[in-house]
Amino acid sequence: MMYKFKSKAAGDVIMLQPNGDQVMRILGREPAAKGILEAQNLPAAAAALEAAVAADEQARQQQKDADDDTDAAQAAGSGRDKVSLRQRVWPLVEMMKRSHAAGEDIVWGV
Repeated sequence: MMYKFKSKAAGDVIMLQPNGDQVMRILGREPAAKGILEAQNLPAAAAALEAAVAADEQARQQQKDADDDTDAAQAAGSGRDKVSLRQRVWPLVEMMKRSHAAGEDIVWGV
């Protein structure tokens, strides 16, 4: 399954299921094939994603610092995803900002 987020105020944002499910959980929702984010709730949703991004970046930095302390970790690599949460959710956050400004909802699966 893919998530295809749509809004009349912005272009579509497409995510594969694992990433879309992660976004849904960050937003405090159960992953679902269909849904709606209402315009009045978009600022809170964007803030939740931005908070998750900050936490992810802090965890990545701590992991990098820990890896730098050990030669074995450098040789093996950290195993973390190369694409950060910021890179994954930025298009959706921008969609949320534009949709809120235009008073438009975001839907998926419809």
